[in-house]
Amino acid sequence: METKYWKVFKDDINHKIIERAAGIISDGGLVAFPTETVYGLGANGLNSQAVKRIFEAKGRPIDNPLILHVAEAEDVFKLASQVTECAQKAINTFWPGPLTIILPKQKDIPIEVTAGLDTVAIRMPAHPVALALIKEAGVPVAAPSANRSGYPSPTTGQHVYDDLGGRIEAILDSGFTGVGLESTILDLSGDIPTILRPGGITREALSEVLGTVRVDPGLTDLQQKPKAPGMKYTHYSPRAEVVLIKGERENVRCKICELVENYFCMGKKIGLLLTEETWENIDDKVMLSATYSKNLGSCLALDEIARMLYGELRSCDVAGVDIIFTETYTEKGLGAALMNRLLKSAGYKVVNV
Repeated sequence: METKYWKVFKDDINHKIIERAAGIISDGGLVAFPTETVYGLGANGLNSQAVKRIFEAKGRPIDNPLILHVAEAEDVFKLASQVTECAQKAINTFWPGPLTIILPKQKDIPIEVTAGLDTVAIRMPAHPVALALIKEAGVPVAAPSANRSGYPSPTTGQHVYDDLGGRIEAILDSGFTGVGLESTILDLSGDIPTILRPGGITREALSEVLGTVRVDPGLTDLQQKPKAPGMKYTHYSPRAEVVLIKGERENVRCKICELVENYFCMGKKIGLLLTEETWENIDDKVMLSATYSKNLGSCLALDEIARMLYGELRSCDVAGVDIIFTETYTEKGLGAALMNRLLKSAGYKVVNV
């Protein structure tokens, strides 16, 4: 299959391209498109056969539910059988934006979208290209991240092509995404708002608007049936092994130096993804032993680190590294989402020092 690759600028949208892409979705095809979080792989969310193709293209397990993307906040009433006062507050405050809400579903939502659950995940993205595509298609667009299942999510059109070129009909390339991590998923189908996946909208921000917000234990209990994307299976992983180093900064620095020396002696190709604070104190000899190394910026600027993370994990793969050493972060604010992705990419391998 030839994958069409169209450049679409968010400040000057080519509506002819949007019409062609929307036509592909209407015809049951797959189109990758940018959002403010990561690139999504879109299909007509009301067409069972089209939705099945998402799972085939990605190699995604069928028990992993999808998110329906809408162009207008009012569209939530077409997809959810009940929209609570709490849900309306969340929509009014955080849409469009990186927040997905889970509500009881309408009966006509395909089972392939919900993975057999009686709830549906809905989001209104804050990217003008995404909104234009969804509006032109005239249907809710089912869209997980536009990557092969388990790999780091794509934050550029080229990332999408690297993973799915020849497997989907089209890619809309609008440059780098903004947030760099997937949306927060908030379950509003029960009595207490519950985060199923941390993301760009923090627990602290949600609590200010909604009151008590808890974190679902399924984030760490892999035996539970997933209520949302990203809750099950190893995710966000490059081909290289990822190891997190946790502890006081000087201890982390010393351990990284020790590990690099040991693995270099074994003939391994090493990747280093470090904060500016740790980077500045690593010996030159250690840096020279690494096949790929990147200063991710200050630990005080988690938004910048989050924006870079997936791209840098992919860069390590391009460089052919065998093992990646990186650091842990605070789990407050955006750090909760960053650590969620890092722990999953590492398969929960953490070295405490």
